[in-house]
Amino acid sequence: MIAAYLSLAADGVRLQVRVQPRASHNRLVGLHGDALKLQVTAPPVEGEANAAVVRLLASLVGVPQSAVQVVGGAKSRDKLVEIRTADSTRIATRVAELLARCKSASR
Repeated sequence: MIAAYLSLAADGVRLQVRVQPRASHNRLVGLHGDALKLQVTAPPVEGEANAAVVRLLASLVGVPQSAVQVVGGAKSRDKLVEIRTADSTRIATRVAELLARCKSASR
């Protein structure tokens, strides 16, 4: 079963993301409804928060920044992010592992 925050794209995966700009740390904090919740330190000005989201997701899932792109919601906290990869299963598994860590850390 595919999680609600993840969908398969032609050449990778798409993630529904909720972004909290101007946070104290860059990190994945868990889920916000059917979206991954990310906190980034960058302000939502001139694409800075979007760039921080790209850097953070690339780092978390282990892909180059050039493989990550905000494809929807560029001026919104709710974004659609595409990760181009030949191994969609690896990305989905990695995100699920990261979420499990968030949940266990909050207990």
